[in-house]
Amino acid sequence: MVAEHVATDPRPANDLPETMRAAVMFGPGDIRVVDKPVPRPGPGEVLVKVSVCGMCGTDLKIYDGHFPGTPPYGTYTPGHEWAGTVVEVGETVDEVETGDRVCIEAHHGCGRCENCMAGQYTACLNYGDVAKGHKASGMTVDGGFAEYAIHHVAALSKMPDNVSDLDAVLITTAGTGLFGIDMIGGYLLGKDVVIFGPGPVGLMTVQAAKQLGARRVILVGTRASRLAKGKDLGADHVIDANETDPVAEIRRLTGEGADVVIESSGNVRTPQQCVESVRRGGTILVVAFYPEPVTIDLAAVVRQGVQLHTTRGEGGNNVRRALALAEMGRLRGEELVTHEFPLEDIAEALRVVRERDGDPLKAVIRL
Repeated sequence: MVAEHVATDPRPANDLPETMRAAVMFGPGDIRVVDKPVPRPGPGEVLVKVSVCGMCGTDLKIYDGHFPGTPPYGTYTPGHEWAGTVVEVGETVDEVETGDRVCIEAHHGCGRCENCMAGQYTACLNYGDVAKGHKASGMTVDGGFAEYAIHHVAALSKMPDNVSDLDAVLITTAGTGLFGIDMIGGYLLGKDVVIFGPGPVGLMTVQAAKQLGARRVILVGTRASRLAKGKDLGADHVIDANETDPVAEIRRLTGEGADVVIESSGNVRTPQQCVESVRRGGTILVVAFYPEPVTIDLAAVVRQGVQLHTTRGEGGNNVRRALALAEMGRLRGEELVTHEFPLEDIAEALRVVRERDGDPLKAVIRL
């Protein structure tokens, strides 16, 4: 009876409206807030009333038309860091129910390729193939810059009462750092860790590294306000690369170089600095995207026996691990939110993020 009702009843359930306000891409640099039909969840899917959706560098690439695999212009709603309240569930869903507060991880793999079967769903071999089950919210399918959004239940997590909606935006971000740490072995106890880039990913990774027992966490950046926030969040040392040679300072602090160097800045010069900052036999982890190809001394990486790893997104169930840390009070997210905008002002929010107007750390859309 449930399947028949979902398939044939044209009216939204639970007194939901028929239409919603949503940001839609109409072309590069052209985003407009328009009316769209409220989507309906299919089997395994959940409809969420979005409360907040974060904005990051990927959204700028999407806005500029430089992100692969997005849906057609005129229909597509971006936004991949969102949280809200469940208002309807699709057939077979019993993991969450109406009224639950949830946050997401953006990637839901197809569940059928070799990578997904090995748990590597952010590297799904069917990336972008909705017909085979892959969905990346706000990237390959509609996302959270809208009053309502749909996501697969497997990529949703119920939020504890003491984790706020604004915390949740940074929980997704924290999952990126934790996934990278997970993929390099997850064992930071007693190690010296350098993090390049005090943006949201870097600042959440500072906290995660300390919670995982790092001996010293050294944060490198170019903006004093962000470095100060990193110090407040637990970094043992901060280095302003505008004032100090970061490689020389890291070597001074660590002696032989850092055990682990994490690159989250996206600056094309920084990967080579990572090579020069890591100790012999150490590990470099790259979680950033770059606007152009980068150059590193790969021969030095090989000579020094350095392990070089990359990870994409927030895989490996690490959003749920981040959520557990936040519930215990060991990850602070909400205080990284510096700017809030209503949905109708999304173009202005994108401008502020691009131009760094008012030194935004994390901008969010409130719905």
